[in-house]
Amino acid sequence: MDAGRLFEGRRVLVFGIANERSIAWGIARAMHEQGARCAFTYAGEVLEKRVRPLAEQVGADLVLPCDVTDEAQIDAVFQQVEERWGGLDVMVHAVAYANREDLDGRFVDTSRQGFLTALEISAYSLVALTRRAAPLLVPTKGSIVTLTYYGAEKVVPNYNVMGVAKAALEAAVRYLAAELGPEGVRINAISAGAIKTLAASGVKGFRTMLAIAEERAPLRRNITLDDVAGAALYLCSELGAGVTGEVLHVDAGYHVRGM
Repeated sequence: MDAGRLFEGRRVLVFGIANERSIAWGIARAMHEQGARCAFTYAGEVLEKRVRPLAEQVGADLVLPCDVTDEAQIDAVFQQVEERWGGLDVMVHAVAYANREDLDGRFVDTSRQGFLTALEISAYSLVALTRRAAPLLVPTKGSIVTLTYYGAEKVVPNYNVMGVAKAALEAAVRYLAAELGPEGVRINAISAGAIKTLAASGVKGFRTMLAIAEERAPLRRNITLDDVAGAALYLCSELGAGVTGEVLHVDAGYHVRGM
């Protein structure tokens, strides 16, 4: 296999790019470099101004609005993808959100609405998007990749309700993998280590988390966008053809440490 053409002609739909430091952008850029055609979505005018210049860098075919809590907008995205491309090969899900007050305080004080918001946007959105994507992915035996974090498995200070949402996301990956597998569609998650992104900036004490990860991870470093992007290339290409329902840790080995 020619590793330089892993995604030649592949159609990749990306949800969740916020700016040039987004993991989703790192993945999209890497897939484009491997020959993929890309389509991006954005949520709101502020993010549109950040996403469009990035889309231009990779010659994205489509740049579409999508609030993942709005069924009509989700339907519109996939309708346009089907009309433009006729199908889909890869979907990247990098969508997550929790109210700031539900991250800064105690988990036990999470409001009902805050809990529902975090679970809807961070976990249920994968289900909603996959339901629309599946009919387009089945003919191509395509794949889906989403992003999670170690806070889904262990308690991470100031991660709170987002940790619960990511745990739900990881469970959703397994259930979706079991249902879509017979049709040839694969879905996996990447559990990325601490990395400087817009989303991470909302976690109090993040700089301390970076320092601790670098000190304790077996590789003694923090991860990069390229590290995560490389894992996504593996999972979404023929190189990962036998992998589905997996949570792949890309964290310089941090998760294997005990004390």
